[in-house]
Amino acid sequence: MAQIGKASAKRSKPSYFMAILGVTIVLFLVGIFGWLLLNAKRYTEELREGVKVQIYLRNNVTPTDIEGLKTYLAAQPYTKSVEYIDKEAAKKKWMTDEGQDFSALLDENPLPASFDLNLKAEYVQKDTIASIKADLEKQALVVESVKYPAFIVEKMGSTVRVGLIVFAILAGIFCILSIVLIDNTIRLAMYSNRFLIKTMQMVGATRGFISRPMNVRAVVNGTISAMIAIAVIYGLMILSESFLPYLKDLRDNGKLFLLFGFLLILGISISLFSTWRSVVKYLKMKLDELY
Repeated sequence: MAQIGKASAKRSKPSYFMAILGVTIVLFLVGIFGWLLLNAKRYTEELREGVKVQIYLRNNVTPTDIEGLKTYLAAQPYTKSVEYIDKEAAKKKWMTDEGQDFSALLDENPLPASFDLNLKAEYVQKDTIASIKADLEKQALVVESVKYPAFIVEKMGSTVRVGLIVFAILAGIFCILSIVLIDNTIRLAMYSNRFLIKTMQMVGATRGFISRPMNVRAVVNGTISAMIAIAVIYGLMILSESFLPYLKDLRDNGKLFLLFGFLLILGISISLFSTWRSVVKYLKMKLDELY
């Protein structure tokens, strides 16, 4: 009986190797898709936060008025960053952008002082920015006008929303397909152990005794698969960032850690569940049905 067990164990090794390989490939694809989704989300956030709301000040404002408005803006929940641009800085920026100097034609600098306000990503919405603009324009003694690229904000909102929804749906479908593929891969690996499982049952072994070593092996295999997939994804990520440095700015280490944790849990959970289900299935089958 021991010889039968050893022979069965030897026959199962190639299947376990293929199971690890198959689960690794699936987890790798899931991880790559998740990484792309995280980068896409972060990229859209940076696009939103790059939209500037320009607050032009009246010529007669005092330093106290300027400091008061700056303090007010910094305290608002929608503010990502705020920068004061005085008249001289505005002139230098205009000369850099336009390549012309109007000093020879005008004795006085006509450009007003202003604040460049960057909003948090969740506030860059058509209605929200319009509300913020209306609120700032109420400070008429200090603020002359408020400008922002309304067309870009409107188009960005609808395009980003549709893009993220489509991407999320594809991610959900891909995740479900991946779980099914992992389940089928594990069940195929367990198929070679069906006679070993039945033999142990026939000599009086309990379900717990039979399934325990296989469950342990499933946890080990799932962990190995996940760690290999994570290592390959991380290596590919570092390589990509060396060729495309801006990808490093998009990296969110906290969310990346959660993604890797999800891959580890997914690999272990599906491997364990599929193994347990296969063991139960073969225990319920009659000996003749195993052939």
